[in-house]
Amino acid sequence: MARIDDLLEAALRSVGDKPSDSASAPVKKSYSERVSAAVAGVAAQELRERGLKGARPAPPGELDTSGAERRMAGGIGAKKVDVTWATEEAGLLLGISIKTINFRDKRTGNFQKNLTNRRGDMLFEAVTLHRRFPYAVLGGLFFLDKGAAHDETKRRRSTFLNAHARFHLFSGREDPGGRDEQYERLYLVLLDASSSHAQLDAYAVGDAKSPIPLASVIDELLSVTALRNPDFYEYREGNLVSVGG
Repeated sequence: MARIDDLLEAALRSVGDKPSDSASAPVKKSYSERVSAAVAGVAAQELRERGLKGARPAPPGELDTSGAERRMAGGIGAKKVDVTWATEEAGLLLGISIKTINFRDKRTGNFQKNLTNRRGDMLFEAVTLHRRFPYAVLGGLFFLDKGAAHDETKRRRSTFLNAHARFHLFSGREDPGGRDEQYERLYLVLLDASSSHAQLDAYAVGDAKSPIPLASVIDELLSVTALRNPDFYEYREGNLVSVGG
């Protein structure tokens, strides 16, 4: 198992057991925030291990006194970004947005209710950052409870399949002059986690049949980052290295 998979499993187990779908809104919100924070911490650690020194968030004292997520100036306002790598010379080079839907809607019994709102949040974030940093590589990780792959009815597809259809248009930004609302890469991740186990199955948006390792997600984002900055960085054996380094 790759390092990031081991780290994510441990981090998600430390979040604890998921509250029931009938739990209060504050309890469910707290759990979702802890999941996002756990994923962000591991993703940033993986980036630092692969050569992106200064990637945030980080434990207090590793980069500075707080190590907190970075608040980036954007084209239409400042925005806190879950995971960032920025330099003084270039500004934001790589950002990762993390969103989750962990609980069924009490009325419908499916995970569909907040899908459109979460997508809107992610697209607003992409526009804000790409207008300020058109060359920045943005990755999106959208976590869905594993039940979202099996909440279909006779009248509608599962939330997981609907998410692929609704997000597909907003992934694959290959050109810095492309649409601001697009992400360079978007992934859907089915999550099954508790204090005793954690399993994640990641899929590139648009391909609901071929799970990919989380390590490959990072590989792809780093490869695109190198392509965007060929005078300064190369993608080499899984790491981003300075040219001449």
